[in-house]
Amino acid sequence: MDRPFCLIVNPAAGNGRAHGLIPLARSVLDDAGAEHSVLESASLAHARELATEAAGRGDVVVAVGGDGMAGALAGVAAASGARYGLIPAGRGNDLAGVLGIPLDPEAAARVLTGGRLKQIDLISVSSPDQPDVVVAGSVYAGIPAVAGEIANATRWLSGPLVYPAAALRALARWQPATFTVTCSVGSSDPADTDEFDGYAVVVANSAFFGAGMHVAPSALIDDGLLDVVLMRRAAKLTFVRALMKIKNGSHVGMPQISLRRGAEVTITVSRDLPAGADGEPLPGAAPLAAGAMLRITALPAALSVLVP
Repeated sequence: MDRPFCLIVNPAAGNGRAHGLIPLARSVLDDAGAEHSVLESASLAHARELATEAAGRGDVVVAVGGDGMAGALAGVAAASGARYGLIPAGRGNDLAGVLGIPLDPEAAARVLTGGRLKQIDLISVSSPDQPDVVVAGSVYAGIPAVAGEIANATRWLSGPLVYPAAALRALARWQPATFTVTCSVGSSDPADTDEFDGYAVVVANSAFFGAGMHVAPSALIDDGLLDVVLMRRAAKLTFVRALMKIKNGSHVGMPQISLRRGAEVTITVSRDLPAGADGEPLPGAAPLAAGAMLRITALPAALSVLVP
């Protein structure tokens, strides 16, 4: 790689794990003679600013953090035409897993210096009165977003187990909601609309979310389409069964789960409900107001990312 690397670090990722990874990654870059810098971010907005500056210098933008940081900086790199790399340091690391990037920081750094470029899709999200946001893995509304808020506020439980624990807490206080979801493959194709009482909608660019939950088994990160998972109304115990099955993707065989595909998806909800993306609250949709529309669009081949 003939371009400098700019490693942008989320110091809070993985309950502070990111700090410990940086010296290991830097040693690999030093051994390879790779020019690089390390910048610490104070927030996702600050990380985006740092990434924009790095891209303007011609650096490879490298996200060191979890899926929220990874998705945010992927959007900046794509908009700037910059190359992108990833050193996973969060609790989930689903984007890294889909791309085959190792969790070990030294092995991930070797991908930066010796990997190949791969074109992947991203997602553009439009919410009321907010600038469009670009994310990488998935957008969701309902229980997954409530669970994400709980997980982000939880400090006593570390690692991937925080997500199913948070989902159970979200389920315990869930009140009925109606979702209206419209999917279309292209502007010339008819749209399909589902209106249903349920628990969740997940619009997936990646097969995984929530630290390895196989939410959309057929989703591919480079096919130009989004996979949509609808969780319809059922007894709460049925949702618990779905949560147990989601680890290996077998939940999609349950009658309460419906699957759709499209290049553009819209979501409205009957009551104020949070929406999230890549493990973070979605700006302008935390909560998404009753009747307000969330528009989610696939961005085919938007990002050049270094992979093994």
